[in-house]
Amino acid sequence: MRTLAVTTLGQSAMPSTGEQYCQVGDISLCYEAIGDPAAPDTVVLIMGLGLQMVWWRDDFCSELVRRGMRVVRFDNRDVGRSTHVQGPGVSALGFLRRRATATYGLGDMADDTAGLIAHVAPQGAHVVGVSLGSLIAQEVAIRHPARTRSLVSIMGRPGDGRSGTVAKRMLLEFIRPPSTDPVEGLVASFSRIGSISRTAHDDEDVRVAVRRSMRRGSGEDSGRQLAAILNERDRRADLSTLTLPALVIHGDRDRIIAPSGGRATAAAVPGSELLEVAGMGHDLARWTWPSVIDGIQRTAQRCGPPT
Repeated sequence: MRTLAVTTLGQSAMPSTGEQYCQVGDISLCYEAIGDPAAPDTVVLIMGLGLQMVWWRDDFCSELVRRGMRVVRFDNRDVGRSTHVQGPGVSALGFLRRRATATYGLGDMADDTAGLIAHVAPQGAHVVGVSLGSLIAQEVAIRHPARTRSLVSIMGRPGDGRSGTVAKRMLLEFIRPPSTDPVEGLVASFSRIGSISRTAHDDEDVRVAVRRSMRRGSGEDSGRQLAAILNERDRRADLSTLTLPALVIHGDRDRIIAPSGGRATAAAVPGSELLEVAGMGHDLARWTWPSVIDGIQRTAQRCGPPT
């Protein structure tokens, strides 16, 4: 197992602009840009279902900055300090039946991201998404190719309805009643869905992220995001038209989005690289970071300098 060499930086010590806002249509996105504004490569990180941008760990972002990249992380709509919209989400029964009325779609969330890229990196950005974020990242690459210099899809699937399904024993994670202790409840959840060899440091990362999220505000409604996922489309035909450098990362222990989702995504994108990480589940445990960060850097370098 490789060890990631990284200087631990607290939030105040990171070379950050602090939280800012970008208006994209009716949606206000809260974001943070970290690193040198003159860096040739901007990486936009898209987080997963119901999670604020602080779930992209400070150390993870700092390592990308150390490698010469500028990092932008942000709150998707309906989480954190970005716009919370109105509309139905999905009931537990609707989730089990895979039926929900969507207030918005993955394409709308991709348009949000593209608007942010236009604001922070007019020459385009390297788009990295995890879980729900990977589905959004795929849509960004499809809908906004001029904004997308490279694509890294982590824990994703192409929306064909067959690959990347949820293991039946994991369905309870989506409908489990909220824990009386939201911090330790999520620690326990990640222990169930996450990678093998998670450490106490990984559990503490969860505690820090939950507490920071709570300080930034509450009221996340992942139900509308989940409804968007349930209404995702088959992207394989559109993914087959992409001409950008692409990397697909998936864990062979992922039971929330099965590894077949990663394989199907890689098969759909011409010239893409597939990286299957042994022992990785549906999380970014620290021991996975070297492979993930190396992959992001390697994929960005395939682009050459921006034009």
